[in-house]
Amino acid sequence: SAMEETDREAVATAVQRVAGMLQRPDQLDKVEQYRKREARKKASVEARLKAAIQSQLDGVRTGLSQLHNALNDVKDIQQSLIDVNKDWRQSINTIENLKDVKDAVVQHSQLAAAVENLKNIFSVPEIVRETQDLIERGELLQAHRKLMDLECSRDNLMYEQYRMDSKNTHDMNLIHTYFGDMQKLSEELAKQLWMVVQRSLVTVRRDPTLLVSVVRIIEREEKIDRRMLDRKKQTGFIPPGRPKKWKEKMFNILERTVSTRIEGTQADTRESDKMWLVRHLEIIRKYVLDDLLVAKTLLDQCFPPHYDIFNRLLNMYHQALATRMQELAAEDLEANEIVTLLSWVLNTYKSAEMMGNSELSPEVDVNSLDALISQNVVDQLLSKYMSTLTSNIIGWLRKALETDKKDWIKETEPEADQDGYYQTTLPAIVFQMFEQNLQVAAQINEDLKTKVLLLCLQQMNSFLTRYKDEAQLYKEEHLKNRQYPQCYVQYMIAVINNCQTFKESIISLKRKYLKIEMEDTLSSSHTNMDAILDIIAKEGCSSLLDEVFMDLEPHLNELMTKKWLMGSNAVGTICVTVEDYFNDFARIKKPYKKTMTIEAHRRVVVEYIRAIMLKRISFKNAEERKEGAERMIKEAEQFRFLFKKLAAGSGEDTEGLCGIIEAIAEVIKLTDPSLLYLEVSTLVSKYPDIRDDHIAALLTVRGDASRDMKQTIIETLDQGPSQPNPNYVPIFKEITVPTLTVPKLLK
Repeated sequence: SAMEETDREAVATAVQRVAGMLQRPDQLDKVEQYRKREARKKASVEARLKAAIQSQLDGVRTGLSQLHNALNDVKDIQQSLIDVNKDWRQSINTIENLKDVKDAVVQHSQLAAAVENLKNIFSVPEIVRETQDLIERGELLQAHRKLMDLECSRDNLMYEQYRMDSKNTHDMNLIHTYFGDMQKLSEELAKQLWMVVQRSLVTVRRDPTLLVSVVRIIEREEKIDRRMLDRKKQTGFIPPGRPKKWKEKMFNILERTVSTRIEGTQADTRESDKMWLVRHLEIIRKYVLDDLLVAKTLLDQCFPPHYDIFNRLLNMYHQALATRMQELAAEDLEANEIVTLLSWVLNTYKSAEMMGNSELSPEVDVNSLDALISQNVVDQLLSKYMSTLTSNIIGWLRKALETDKKDWIKETEPEADQDGYYQTTLPAIVFQMFEQNLQVAAQINEDLKTKVLLLCLQQMNSFLTRYKDEAQLYKEEHLKNRQYPQCYVQYMIAVINNCQTFKESIISLKRKYLKIEMEDTLSSSHTNMDAILDIIAKEGCSSLLDEVFMDLEPHLNELMTKKWLMGSNAVGTICVTVEDYFNDFARIKKPYKKTMTIEAHRRVVVEYIRAIMLKRISFKNAEERKEGAERMIKEAEQFRFLFKKLAAGSGEDTEGLCGIIEAIAEVIKLTDPSLLYLEVSTLVSKYPDIRDDHIAALLTVRGDASRDMKQTIIETLDQGPSQPNPNYVPIFKEITVPTLTVPKLLK
């Protein structure tokens, strides 16, 4: 068994220990000593073992005693629960009998609230009346204070009712109906507030305190709104009519007022006043500027800063203006109205006269304002303007020319400018029209101004072609009956002078309205216009000279005839006629007048030489030749004197041409036929465009050269050198010599 096993192990251990102790013989003496020591050890171990077992037994005893107590407690609790259960079952019936008490408590609470509000409830009708009076007297702050008290009473009653019985709508409606008049009061007061808000820009000048009161009332209502919304979050209850949102309503009223203010400025329509749009926009400008200045200086102080009232108003005005401008842009505007509108929108709006006014800064920054109408709409308006303007200009130019043509057939002379030059009003009318349109375009921007200038000059170009055609027709009509029109010469002079005026006007228009860098784009059309104008002037001058020479024709026909030789006064008449015409031609402007004088001088000499070459006379003898030649020299002198007088101060060389007549006279005058060849060759070397037929005709007029002699002279001349004057303009080449049959026809 285990005990025996343990005993054995103990004995074995003991034997080992004894063996260890008794190793040597001398140790045997100490055996007694050893025994006593071991006995002591054994006694100690036994005592410890006994103590341990004892404490173990005590613990077990205590545990058993506690378990016994617990069992008794559990039995007690079980019994108590059985008792409670029995009591509870009995009391259920009793609780059901307590409902009456509960109702009484609720009623008590209601009555307590009612008693508390009784004073208010009974005085509701009276307070309503007082409040009504205060509103009518305009004492809005006091009226609002009473209204707040009334609303507070109603809201508290309703809240109590809601707390006690949220589903009882009957009682809620009862309270609501009892306080019914109060809702009307609130509306009445609001109406008064909105009237003040609508007139705020006027009120702030006359009675700022009234406006401040209105703002205070709105602020109070905002506070109540916030409180009620917070309570709704917590309890779910909100009184009827809340939130009132009076601040939001106030801004809506302001916005409507601003829109109405801007729309209401159109007093006239196009039918009643051509300048309707100018007036309309000017009134808008004035109103908006005045209103914003008042808003900045006075209104701002009447509102709390968080209202940001000035910026809100600025925004409202901007929006209302944008709406109005878009409406106007969509109307069927005339050209000048388009410009008025665009100029206002693009320039006036942001200028110092309006939003850029120094008193509005720094609050208003024109650079951050949006455009009133989009670029797209601006472009549409500009293109409509350009197309309308194009057709207008074409119409105006046509009308101007028609009007001018009516003047050409008048029986009174055209007017003269300050230097006495004839002119018509045409250039002035045309360029005044161009100027007006350019000034108008300049109001909008550079780009449009340039476009309009290009348009004007382009139309001018085609207009000048028409002008040229009309002048040509005028001349042709006149030639059908030279008595008509009566002042043909004077009006033709005016047409010529107009060409010079047109030239100068084109230059000044370009100088005034065209940027230097744009010059090149126009130079070809300018050159073209100058060329047309020169043609008109040249054709005009030439038709005037035709007039002169048509009148001179009978007198020119008398030259170099028997009658002439006998002493006719044809040249005298020619000079008087030319001078007479040139009294009128003095009214031609410088560059053209000089050309006229040179051309008249040349044509007189050409016609004179042509008369010689017509071989209408053949001198019989030396006497006749001398007489004829001297007459020719004298007449050349007359011409020289005349043209010197006409060309006075123009620096024109009047000598050369008449010298040709004198040189021919010398050939005729020559008495020694043997020198004839020499004389003729001198003539040819001076005027190398003399042809053989001219020399033959000259010798025929001389009347003493045989056919052979003519032949010899002509053949010999062909070899001779020529030294013409470098300034000589060929004159003979345009003079034809008739063949033999022609003189017979003339006689």
